[in-house]
Amino acid sequence: MRRILTLAAVSTLFVSAFAQNGKPEGFVFTTVDSIPVTSVKDQAQSGTCWSFSSLSFFESELIRKGKGELDLAEMFVVHKTMEDRAQAAVRLHGDIEFAQGGSFYDVVYCWKNYGIVPQEIMPGMLYKSERINHTELTAVATAYVDALAKSSLKKLSNVWQKGFSGIYDAYIGECPEKFTYNGKEYTPKSYAESLGLNMDDYISLTSYTHHPFYEQFILEIQDNWRWGLSYNLPLDEFMEVMHNAIKNGYTFAWGADVSETGFRRDTTGVCVIPQDDKLAAAKIEPSTPEKEITQEMRQEAYDNWETTDDHGMHIFGIAKDQNGKEYFMVKNSWNTTNGRKGIWFASDAYVAYKTMNILVHKDAIPKDIKKKLGIK
Repeated sequence: MRRILTLAAVSTLFVSAFAQNGKPEGFVFTTVDSIPVTSVKDQAQSGTCWSFSSLSFFESELIRKGKGELDLAEMFVVHKTMEDRAQAAVRLHGDIEFAQGGSFYDVVYCWKNYGIVPQEIMPGMLYKSERINHTELTAVATAYVDALAKSSLKKLSNVWQKGFSGIYDAYIGECPEKFTYNGKEYTPKSYAESLGLNMDDYISLTSYTHHPFYEQFILEIQDNWRWGLSYNLPLDEFMEVMHNAIKNGYTFAWGADVSETGFRRDTTGVCVIPQDDKLAAAKIEPSTPEKEITQEMRQEAYDNWETTDDHGMHIFGIAKDQNGKEYFMVKNSWNTTNGRKGIWFASDAYVAYKTMNILVHKDAIPKDIKKKLGIK
C-alpha cells in the first residue's frame, strides 16, 4: 500500500540553489491548496501514462470518498485495453493504429466493462527488470497485429485473439477472473463495484472552436481510438472548472502537450510559456513574463500540430512561487529519483495553451457551467 504524499514538505523540495547572500535562486514553491494523492509510480519505459494518470486520479477520488488509500493495478487496465485496441486495429485493417498510447476514457471503459484489481493481485511484470520496460512487448505485439491487420488473408481464424492475449500474459501476467483480497473473494467487476465509484460521474472536458461550445464531440487525436466524447467549453470557463475543482477538493486527470521547451525537465520542474520564445530554451526564472493565451492561439496551435497529445498526468493542487504567482501542482509518472520526486508546476498560461483535455468529477464543475452543458 502506498503512502499519501506529505505535501507540507513539497515546497521545500524545489529550491534549485542558494546565492552567496543566502537567498534562494530559482523557484521556491509554497503550497496554497492540495488534495491527497497516493505516492508517485514510475511508468519507466512504457507508453502507459494514460493508465498511471487515470488510476492516480481515481485513487484520489477513493480517498476523497472515504475509501482509504488503495493501489490499483495499471497493468490490468493496459492488458484489457490492448486486447480491445488490437481487435479494433484488425477489424479496420490497420486504419486504427495499434500503439501503447491511450486515453483517460480507456480507463473509464475498462472500469465499467471489465472492472479493476489491486496492484498486489496483478503487479504486471513477469520479466526480469527493476523497472517497467515494454520495449520488447510492444515490438512483439505490434508485429503480431500488423501481420494480421495488413495481410492479404481473406479469412481470420477464431483463435488469433487468444494468441494476442498470450503475448501480454507472458510479459505482464494474466488478468484474473477471480481473486482473494483482504480475506474476501472478488471478480474484477465485483471489486470495482465494491469501491463505489460511478464511472458515469466522470466526464472529459476540452476547449476548441472547430466544434460548438457546450456540446460533446469526439476529440480528434490518434489515441482516442474508442472515440470517447468530450464536452466543449470556452477557454475561460475551461480554466474556471480547473480552478474550481482544486478549490473544492477535487483533483483531475490532465492530458497535455509536453513537447514544449517551456515544459522543463530540469530541476525546476516548471511548465511555462515565455513571452520571448528564445527564453523557452534558456534558463527560466520566477520573473520570466509569459504570453497571454487566447482561444485563437490555442486553436491555431492545435490545428497546425504545434499542440499534440503527448502525456497524461494528474493535477492535485495549487502552489505559488516566491513572487506570489500561482501554478497547478502536477503529479507525473516519470523518473522519481530527481529533486522533484515526480512533481511538476504548471502555470495558468501553460495549462490554458497546452491542455488537450481533462477528466474530472461532474460535481467539480460550477453549477452555471453544468447547466450550460446540460449535466445534472
